[in-house]
Amino acid sequence: MTRSSLLQTVLLRAGKILTRHFGKVGYKSKRRADLLTIADLESQKTILDAIRKNFPGDDYKAEENEERLTGAEYLWIIDPLDGTTNYAHGYPVACTSIGVLRRGTPRLGGIYDPFRKELYLAQRDKGAFLNGKRLGVSTTALMKDSLLITGFAYDRAEKADYYLARFKTFMKNSHDVRRSGSAALDLAWIAAGRADGFWEYELNPWDVAAGLLLIREAGGQVTDFNGKSWNDWRSMGKRTLASNGLIHASMLRTLRRTK
Repeated sequence: MTRSSLLQTVLLRAGKILTRHFGKVGYKSKRRADLLTIADLESQKTILDAIRKNFPGDDYKAEENEERLTGAEYLWIIDPLDGTTNYAHGYPVACTSIGVLRRGTPRLGGIYDPFRKELYLAQRDKGAFLNGKRLGVSTTALMKDSLLITGFAYDRAEKADYYLARFKTFMKNSHDVRRSGSAALDLAWIAAGRADGFWEYELNPWDVAAGLLLIREAGGQVTDFNGKSWNDWRSMGKRTLASNGLIHASMLRTLRRTK
């Protein structure tokens, strides 16, 4: 089994777990607005068991406090359930997201949305696909004509005014802004051309490791708020800007100008 085929296999297995538990689980709070369900843990265990069995020398970093970081050639970055708050409330916008890095460079990325049965897969220099169909980002050239997506970090109660100032500015300078509650799906939808740009503060590597490769392979752009790529996987997601590439500079200017 190749890593590519294993990636697809574990995403689909995780999807079955998420759908089986959906609407039936309680949750506990890791911190305010940061929830954990049994589905997170069971999904993560299924994914890690498969990686350990098939590629025992590979490293991994998973959201729910599981890691093996030995400096191996390959590193799996895993979010077993992205959109846990949605999921815990019975709101069907959630997914499993996995990125695979080789010597620090994203090589594989996969996101599975079990509620829409949509499997997103990307391989470096080989394109991005949704259920086998090649993806391409949108062709919207101007931010004023764009549909944007965002999310709010876990410290949103403390920094509400700060985040809402940016939301307001983008809302006034685009067609509209959406908020789904799943950053991984937001990135997948940028890759699929369903929206044109995305920004969010304080994400983690497991939120973006798959989506950034999907977008780049679909012809888009992903950077930090300085317009630069992350040079270390540990810093991935801290400040994330993703777009079709055509409105990237406009979004960067907007972020820099907003006080």
